[in-house]
Amino acid sequence: MPDPDPPDHVPPSLPEVPVPSRTSRRAFLVSAAAVTAVTTAAGPLAAVAQAAAKTPKVLVIGLDGALLSRIEDADAPNLDALRAAGLTAPSSIYAAPLAPTLSGPGWSTILTGVWPDKHNVKDNAFTGARFTQYPDFLTRAETAKPALSTYAVASWNPLTDTVFSAEVDTRVSTPAAEYDTGTTSRAVAQLSGGDPDAVFVQLDNIDHAGHSYGAASQQYLDAIHTADAQVGQMIAAIKSRGTYANESWLVMVTADHGHTDAGGHGGSTLQERQTFLIATGPTVAAGSVRHDVKMPDVAASALAHLGIALDPAWGLDGRPLQQPVADDFDTLRSRLRTRTDETGIPAALLGYTHTPPAGWSVDDSAMGTGGVTEWRGWSFTTDEFWTQAQRDQNRECNVRARDVFAVADGDEWSDKSFSGAFDSTLVSPAYPVTGGRTATLTYTTFYRQDGTQKGEVLVSYDGAAPVSVRAYTADVPSRTETIALQVPSGATTARVRFRYTGGNNWYWVIDGVKITQP
Repeated sequence: MPDPDPPDHVPPSLPEVPVPSRTSRRAFLVSAAAVTAVTTAAGPLAAVAQAAAKTPKVLVIGLDGALLSRIEDADAPNLDALRAAGLTAPSSIYAAPLAPTLSGPGWSTILTGVWPDKHNVKDNAFTGARFTQYPDFLTRAETAKPALSTYAVASWNPLTDTVFSAEVDTRVSTPAAEYDTGTTSRAVAQLSGGDPDAVFVQLDNIDHAGHSYGAASQQYLDAIHTADAQVGQMIAAIKSRGTYANESWLVMVTADHGHTDAGGHGGSTLQERQTFLIATGPTVAAGSVRHDVKMPDVAASALAHLGIALDPAWGLDGRPLQQPVADDFDTLRSRLRTRTDETGIPAALLGYTHTPPAGWSVDDSAMGTGGVTEWRGWSFTTDEFWTQAQRDQNRECNVRARDVFAVADGDEWSDKSFSGAFDSTLVSPAYPVTGGRTATLTYTTFYRQDGTQKGEVLVSYDGAAPVSVRAYTADVPSRTETIALQVPSGATTARVRFRYTGGNNWYWVIDGVKITQP
C-alpha cells in the first residue's frame, strides 16, 4: 500500500524551537524520585490510600509508530519491566473516512482525549483542528490547576509547535541534529533536576525505521531496542529523585499508529490501526491485561491522576483507566471462538460468539436461514475480528464501542447463500426501575443505513408490550445515545429490545447498555 505519510517521521530539518510559552511557575529543584511501582501486596484500596498522601505526577511517553507485537519480539527489557509491573492494553484505532492512520490524527486523539470527529484533525497539517474547543491534557491541567508545572518535548516538532498550547509551561521542539537523543536528554534533565507535575515525551525513530525498512525488519527491532533504552533512562531519572517517597507517579507509554510489514501507514489494515497502552501507577495491577482501554483514555487518565475532575462539558471520549466500567458484553471475551465461514479473518483469531451474556437473550425466531454463520442474527464480537471481515466499509469508524460489543451485520451475513430476511432482536435483562419517575437509557451505537433496513429500540415494563423509543433509518456515526424514559406508575422493571431488520444491507452496533435513575 502506498505510504501517505512519508515526510513526517524522518529526522526533522527545522532548527531548534524551544517554546517556553512562559516562565515555569516553579523554580527547578534538584531532586530525585522513582516511577511508582504497583502496590500489590496491600491491595488496591491500600494503594489508593497510600497514593492520596503523595504528590501525584504523570509521565507520558509516546513511541511513534511502535507495534506492541514487535515490542514483544524485540530486546526491550525496560518496556518488559513496565509491563510486568503494570498494565498492558492493546487496542485499535480508526481509518478513513473518520481519519487516516497518520500521526496528526493519532497524537491529537491521544493528547486531547477525543476522537477525530471532535478534534477534527485529518492530516499532518492539522487543517481545521479544534484545539481551542478540545485542548491537550497539559493545557487542561494548567487551566484547572495553574500552579502545576507542565513540560512537553518532542522529536516530531508539530506536536510541540501546534498541538500543545501556549498555556503549557515549557514546550521544546528538539532540533534535527539531536533527534531522539536530544529529546531523551532533555526529558531526563527535566525529570531528574526539575520538579514537573506532568511531562509528555515523544520519540520518533521507531516510526522512521518503519518507513525506511518496514515493521518486519531487523532495523525496526533495533529502533525499538534503542527507544527502550531511552525509556529506561527516563525511568532511571525519576527513580533518582530524592522526593520519590513522597510522590505518586503514573507512567504511560503509548503509540499513535502502527506500521505495515513492508513499511508505512495511513491505510485501514489492522496492523496500521494497532496501538497500545502500557501503564504503571497506583491501583494498576501488576502484569494485568485489558481490552477496554482506548487512545483517548491517556489524557483522561493523566488528568484524573492529577486530581482534576473531568467536566462532562469537555466532551471527552476518554475515561480514566483507574476507573474501569463494567459492561455485560465484555464478560464474553473468554467465550469468543475462531471463524467459521469467514475467510479473510486470521484463522487463529478468537473473535465472535452467538451466546449472549447472563440475563441477555437473542430472539431469532423471524431470522432467515443460511448466510454467513458468524453474522446470523445478533453476534458478539471485537473490533479486531469484525473489521477484518471486510475492510473499508466504515467498520473501522466504530471507535466508541469497547472490547466486546453486539453487532447485527446484514451485509456480511448475506455473503453466503441465504433465504428470508435478516430479522433479529437483542433483548436486555430486566433492569430495576421505580414507577412514576424518569429513567435514562444510555448505550453506544454505530449504524450504517441501506435500502429498507431498520433499527428499532423498544422498551417494555414488567413484561408488558414493548414500546418503540427510537428508530434508525439513516446513518448514525459512533456515539453514545441518551434516551429519557417515562416509567409508568407502579412499574418495577424495564427491558430493552434492539431489533434489526433488513437483508443485504449494512449493520448496527450496540454496546454499553444501561438504565439509570437519579
